Amino acid sequence: MNQSLKGRPTHIPIDPTVRDANADTYALRRKAQQVARGGARAAVLGANDGLVTNLCLILAVAGANAAPSSVRLAGFASLVAGAFSMAAGEWVSVSSHRELAVGLLDELRRLIARNPKLVLGELTAQLIEDGFADDTAAQASTELPLDEDRFLNFTARTMFGVNPNELGSPLTAATNSLVLFAVGALIPLAPWFFTSGGAAVSTSIVLTAAASLFIGALVSRSSGNSSFAGAGRQLLIVALASSITYGIGALFGTAIA
Repeated sequence: MNQSLKGRPTHIPIDPTVRDANADTYALRRKAQQVARGGARAAVLGANDGLVTNLCLILAVAGANAAPSSVRLAGFASLVAGAFSMAAGEWVSVSSHRELAVGLLDELRRLIARNPKLVLGELTAQLIEDGFADDTAAQASTELPLDEDRFLNFTARTMFGVNPNELGSPLTAATNSLVLFAVGALIPLAPWFFTSGGAAVSTSIVLTAAASLFIGALVSRSSGNSSFAGAGRQLLIVALASSITYGIGALFGTAIA
């Protein structure tokens, strides 16, 4: 019997609490990376802007008694223009932020090379201000310089709140923004390819309201807040914006040929 056990792998049971903690830590780290790189922000803004912008445009044009073909053309033009505009804006925004952060890191690197004692003193003072004991702060500051890259990263995060490894991805932000804006803008536009008039208006509003509720609830839940509060807030914003634009279109009452 003992011979039969030889060579068999020995399985060490894993504490479920440790496994769950590791999973939670991994999920939190992934979420933090998405936020830092701009992907999550661009996705939420893109989808929300697509929904609100195109619904408002469609209702304004429809409220002016425009032909269904004109509503479709205006909605599709808004989808394309808005998607590329959002992508370009996110690219410029994240690229600018990244360039500023890289410039700051270069200046910090030069300062470390020129006057390391000054940087060590400032880093120690910052650690003490953050709640570390004097001895602990001094020891941490003197041990880190043994590794130049680690010291630069730690100093940048501690003193300036800049993580050199998470400066954001312009491509990720632009792509997410473009795709999600297009998807959001397509939701209120889609009914106009199958119906028209009051039925199309009602369907656009219902679909946009449902998508807004979902986005609001998802964002609030991800941030640890009430899903109902987030969904209600999002729905209120869409309702106010669409009501105003529809009223403006109906007030002018000019059909678009």
